[in-house]
Amino acid sequence: MEIQKIKEIIEAILFAAGRIVTQEELVLALEIDKNQIDEIIKNMQEEFKTRGIEIIKVENGYQLCTKKEYHEYIYPVLDKRTKPSLSTAALETLAIIAYNPRATKAEIEAIRGVNSDGTIYKLLDYGLIEDAGKADLPGRPITYKTTPEFLKMFGYETLANLPELPKYKLDANRQIVIDELIEEE
Repeated sequence: MEIQKIKEIIEAILFAAGRIVTQEELVLALEIDKNQIDEIIKNMQEEFKTRGIEIIKVENGYQLCTKKEYHEYIYPVLDKRTKPSLSTAALETLAIIAYNPRATKAEIEAIRGVNSDGTIYKLLDYGLIEDAGKADLPGRPITYKTTPEFLKMFGYETLANLPELPKYKLDANRQIVIDELIEEE
């Protein structure tokens, strides 16, 4: 099959799916190997630079979406639903889970210092976190991890792309002191 035809098929699949399509799904549909798919999609991403859409990579899959810079034009036309707004508690909990995959509720609460039941349920409901199985601890507590929807919402390809956490130390009063911020002043 010629390259142009493969590009058209990939574009059609990504458009019709409206979700993240895994490399495995594309391999099965096109009967070509992952390396060829990656190479073709990289070429397509280059071609799409002058268009209003782009192909993004999320973990081991791809999705066709509009470019972020056109959000202000698209939103009023298409999306009349209210967007979930994330509270500070939800953002804190998401950060803990993103930087500590397979975190338990007790670990999250120990870091935050408050009960996190409602926040965890809301994040599960939004599809930003999911059950990652049971921890090998007494009581076998549920662990949580972020979802591809989290990566897509915050614009990351993988969790490895998250910014590095600042280095900190405790002062004499057992308060956190962030070295990087102190050095800048």
